[in-house]
Amino acid sequence: MPYEWMPVDAPDAPKAELHLWPYRSLPRRGFVWIMGLGFTLMLVPLLALLGTATLWWLLPFGLGAMGALWFFIEKNYKDGEILEELLIWSDHMTLTRHGPGKKVQHWEANTYWVTVEMHKKDGPIPNYVTLKGNNREVEIGAFLSEKERPQLHRELCEALLRAKSFS
Repeated sequence: MPYEWMPVDAPDAPKAELHLWPYRSLPRRGFVWIMGLGFTLMLVPLLALLGTATLWWLLPFGLGAMGALWFFIEKNYKDGEILEELLIWSDHMTLTRHGPGKKVQHWEANTYWVTVEMHKKDGPIPNYVTLKGNNREVEIGAFLSEKERPQLHRELCEALLRAKSFS
């Protein structure tokens, strides 16, 4: 799962801590292999054109395709640099979202009044999970798969119940 409940030991620490991040289907090592394979496959047809003027007409297009592949995979990596941190105490909870480009969003509410909701079909995506409290509704884990979000919803409800029972 691309999320993890962190162990909490200290007495003044939160009762629950959750970190969520997008799943990476192509690790950096795979990126190197894709670029190497793409470059090799581009060179194979160009070998037949060595010594001809046609090579110089086709080479910029091949290199442009490789450059575009590099650019868009790198952009995908940058856009996927998301980390959501949920901290739950018995009296309040915070959600901090570290987005692409060092953009940080913060939400805080009283744990007693927070509700965890799952919009099966009403949200922008199926099984859309939100936290509602402090007159705001914020999404959590929208980048998770459709099957992972209901499990996150269950675990959030359990963690919230445990935190409320501490007070």
